[in-house]
Amino acid sequence: MIGPDLPHCLKVAESFWLWDMQVAFLGRAAMRDANLTLIQTFFIVARDGSYSAAARKLGMSYQSAANHVRRLEQVLGERLVVSEQGAKTVILTPRGRSLYKLLLPELDTMLARLDRTLDKERPVLRIGLPQAIFYYLLPPVLARFRERYPQVEIVAYERDTSLPELIKDGSLDVCITERYFGDPNVPQHLVCTYRPALIFPTSWGAPPSPNSIKDWATGRPFVTYEPGQLLRNLAVDYLRPQDSEMEIAISTSGSSSVKRCVEAGLGFAIIPEWCLGEQEPNVTKVDIDGLPEIPIYFGEAIFLFNNAYVKSLRQLCTELIKFY
Repeated sequence: MIGPDLPHCLKVAESFWLWDMQVAFLGRAAMRDANLTLIQTFFIVARDGSYSAAARKLGMSYQSAANHVRRLEQVLGERLVVSEQGAKTVILTPRGRSLYKLLLPELDTMLARLDRTLDKERPVLRIGLPQAIFYYLLPPVLARFRERYPQVEIVAYERDTSLPELIKDGSLDVCITERYFGDPNVPQHLVCTYRPALIFPTSWGAPPSPNSIKDWATGRPFVTYEPGQLLRNLAVDYLRPQDSEMEIAISTSGSSSVKRCVEAGLGFAIIPEWCLGEQEPNVTKVDIDGLPEIPIYFGEAIFLFNNAYVKSLRQLCTELIKFY
């Protein structure tokens, strides 16, 4: 939770009376599709009288604020706001006024109390990222970040799946990942690209040439990542024998575990090249020409785009995470 941002306040309030009020007003079926982000955007638009004012308050674009209200209207099946072309202010429909009056008595007070509470708390920056990116790439970034903001606590959630959903529901502030979500609510910025490399136990002997990797791999035990991870999919597609399935010996969650299996002689693997040091006595590395470069992206909740901590971390990732 980074300071007293309104979206975070509303997510903290999810356990308060507001949820029951929304359920009663919107109906159980509608609540399956509505969320507090849509509700809080509508409330600020109604209170401040315009999309632009709400967008400034929430740290999002004018269009995002308008889209949130339109989405809530779709959930309800009724118009809440009327905005004439060229007008700087909006007009609430009867349904919109009813919802606003329902929220108004307590919501302003609740937000003010949460703001005061959060102002007193130590700021926290919550980052979601794969374990390998944290282990191999992030320490220099965090060292520089801590020099700038020693008061900020970093909480790292080492996971690779469900990152956009975790950001949108308020569980995370930013993410660093190889996945591109294509979600306008979680804008992503390219940090760098890297090449994957084949590794195998040094005891296996001479390495294959880059052109003979697929033949060399046939019949050998393959160690890779859990299903759904990007590098597993790329490696399996690259190595799969014609008209047959790729046989996998061991699947595990992260690059450190994959590499450790190879070091123990359990099989070969394709992992990010940045997992390898200059000297690796137990594994042999082979460059692969047949796989594309893999990107690493930095993403954040859209309303945190201009947050000072997020901007600084994004800048440091771009400057310090590089491969040549």
